[in-house]
Amino acid sequence: MKIRIYTLGCKVNQFESGAIMKLLTENGHTAAEDNEKSDITIINSCAVTSASEQKAYKLIRRIRREDPNTVILFTGCMAQIDDGKGRLSDSADIILGNKRREDILSVIDDYFLQNKKITRIEPYQSCDRYEQLAADNFSGRTRAFLKIEDGCNRFCSYCIIPYARGRVRSCSLEYIGEQIKSFASKGYKEAVLVGINLSCYGNDIGFSLSDAVRTACEAADIRIRLGSLEPESMDIDTLNIFSSYENFCPQFHISLQSGCDETLKRMNRHYTAAEYAKIVSDIRRIFKNPSVTTDVMVGFCGETDEEFTRSVEFVKETGFAKVHVFPYSRRPGTAADRSNGHLSNEIKKQRSEIMLEAAEKSRRYFLETQVGRIERVLLETRRKDEKFEGYTPNYTPVSVDADESLVNTVVNVEITGTDGDICAGRLT
Repeated sequence: MKIRIYTLGCKVNQFESGAIMKLLTENGHTAAEDNEKSDITIINSCAVTSASEQKAYKLIRRIRREDPNTVILFTGCMAQIDDGKGRLSDSADIILGNKRREDILSVIDDYFLQNKKITRIEPYQSCDRYEQLAADNFSGRTRAFLKIEDGCNRFCSYCIIPYARGRVRSCSLEYIGEQIKSFASKGYKEAVLVGINLSCYGNDIGFSLSDAVRTACEAADIRIRLGSLEPESMDIDTLNIFSSYENFCPQFHISLQSGCDETLKRMNRHYTAAEYAKIVSDIRRIFKNPSVTTDVMVGFCGETDEEFTRSVEFVKETGFAKVHVFPYSRRPGTAADRSNGHLSNEIKKQRSEIMLEAAEKSRRYFLETQVGRIERVLLETRRKDEKFEGYTPNYTPVSVDADESLVNTVVNVEITGTDGDICAGRLT
């Protein structure tokens, strides 16, 4: 059958979509081309915010309108926290939870045999082991993704993900080495290690994230990058191990959420603003030309004007390379949802605009600090202006005039200026 996959959410989902497609194509199915209808449409969903859920329902409606005969298989975090009796039961033909994705073949077979809706949602248990998936074809990408960890034990007061993903589970170091070697043999020049709580890799099997980075960096001569991190485990010893490898990319996306200690405490985040600032200072001292990016939530329940102002000032003082700003979204089943002091959407919108302004100034300043540098850029895509765009080790986007034959190669580029949210450069 012809299969199409839509991926919503994080890089973990991107990896898992690739693994699902690999499993299906290895068993006789084929990926649908852009201009053809599909027999099955898979939506790999995200449940981080209510906005992500609304995006999924909007996508379902569009698919029903444009390809009415396709079978919609809905999976991912939204599916896992659904009880099979909500809106999804009226929207999708097959609902498959996050657990046991290897059952997708039999679930599809059962659907066509029974000719009726199927819901398969298995709850997570504390004894669950890592579900080892493989993905090696990331369509249209010059970098590969490798999920090495799943689940989260943090239970931040606003977050539903521990319920959608279960507890921390890690893959073996041998698996990491094998997959990195496989990526290199297929021509990928960069691999990104990702996880739901990547910083906790190995907690369940006696290893650490530094062990994973060491294994990946030594497995093949390709660039190794980390996905989103929590401040935990970013100690001096860990950072020094990362910095000892030339193929490790000094880009650190470390979730902040708030720059105010009182807000962080209500969020059940286990660090202070000062401790976070120390991590950023250590990174900038240890690495040459690193970047630190982050996520910041505004309008969390109980956030006062003073607390919000402190968070804005922290963002300004830290000088992030990029900040993802988003308003707090209530998630039923979380501690924060049951708390008092929820703010209006209007206040959240106002605070988002203020924080975005601070984030944009910080971004512009960071890009300007890159001008004049000569960096190794992995060229990836052709832009509308016919130039090619790629990324430096610290994930600064750079556009250059180049020949198409240089796509998926690492080239020396002198950064000559900035152009909006990207730098301009020339080949050297």
